[in-house]
Amino acid sequence: MILKEDVFPIGQIIKPHGIHGEMSFTFTSDVFDREEIPCFIIETEGILVPFFIETYRLKTDTAGLLKIIDVDTQEKAKAFVGLTIYLPAKFIEKVNGENIGLDYFVGFLLIDSEKGGIGMISEIDQTTENALFVIEAAENDLLIPVSAAYIVGVDHKKKIIHVSLPEGLLEL
Repeated sequence: MILKEDVFPIGQIIKPHGIHGEMSFTFTSDVFDREEIPCFIIETEGILVPFFIETYRLKTDTAGLLKIIDVDTQEKAKAFVGLTIYLPAKFIEKVNGENIGLDYFVGFLLIDSEKGGIGMISEIDQTTENALFVIEAAENDLLIPVSAAYIVGVDHKKKIIHVSLPEGLLEL
């Protein structure tokens, strides 16, 4: 059985393309175009399932067309619309950090170089111009800007983000 912690999201199925089961999809990382990846993992009915790739082609740097083995009609392709595409976590190191969807970091522990453990990221607030890590706290949620300037390192296996936050940020 494939677990959520064993995968990371890279894209989403948008719509069927044509009548032979091809699907339009968007992606945040084209690691599958640089590495030998035989299948995408897609969550269907709450279960992560590998689907083997018949063909794919990139249309832009964030969109392409995908054909999965045994998905050969428009009706079968419609069942995939809106579903997230995942890759096994072993490929995360091959992905440029800028190309990982921010929702991937929900559940990571945020540790500051000075203050130590800050807390677990419960969600990513992308409603503002700058995305924010939301850390649930007893009194108020902490909002930490998602900024490469603050991130010292990421341990994908342990699900930890090491940061060096400016003095006073946590007191705001």
